[in-house]
Amino acid sequence: MTDLATFPDGFRALIVGASGGVGRALTTQLVAHPRCATVFAASRTGVDIAGVRPLSMDYDNPNSVEDAVGAAAEDGPLHLVIVASGVLVDGAGRGPEKSWRQIDADHMMDVFKVNTLGPALVARSALDTLARGNKDAPEKAVFAALSARVGSISDNRLGGWHSYRASKAALNQILKTCAIELARKRPHAACIGLHPGTVDTSLSEPFQGNVPDGKLFTPEFSAARLLEVVDQVTADQSGCVFDWAAEIIDP
Repeated sequence: MTDLATFPDGFRALIVGASGGVGRALTTQLVAHPRCATVFAASRTGVDIAGVRPLSMDYDNPNSVEDAVGAAAEDGPLHLVIVASGVLVDGAGRGPEKSWRQIDADHMMDVFKVNTLGPALVARSALDTLARGNKDAPEKAVFAALSARVGSISDNRLGGWHSYRASKAALNQILKTCAIELARKRPHAACIGLHPGTVDTSLSEPFQGNVPDGKLFTPEFSAARLLEVVDQVTADQSGCVFDWAAEIIDP
């Protein structure tokens, strides 16, 4: 179990997308952590994890995002917010493009709604709820959203996956921009992206045949490594995107 010793004892966490593979694993591990006092689990479909405080959130209803974050912060500031929602194949079964000829407006908008707009809406409400502490005893706080290595523009050598790549690149820009603003208000907080690796979930299932041996992670393994990253990250690294091994991914 990750120590999470850089967070104050009794810290409060919010996981968005808690019904998904990585989100559920993050939620379960935080509930079991002795330093974490309260875990809020936000999702569209609901969660059945003992010990959490469930919240309803649907990106199709922006007001639900604001309401859920407000409910989580009602009794005190948040120290850790992780947006773990994401989509690769949309609800109509349309997956990543192999050519520019396959770019579809509806698919691209669906992907951006979940991968980019959703985390941006959460950030809009959640960044103001992050803990500050005080001058003599500042408290660490982290806002993180699941990104992806393929969101790196400099690392794109294969092409394809236009909507997914662009949605994650746009997310990274939003996180960087928010990080700059956050530093002025909460100098001990960080706003970062997290690449969980290729995780054995429904999102990656259609594409697992190309994953090298040993590189397909369980949700539990990935969640544990991501919690190690947020434990290690410092405020001067705010705005960066980290992979599951705590390595910074180039923009």
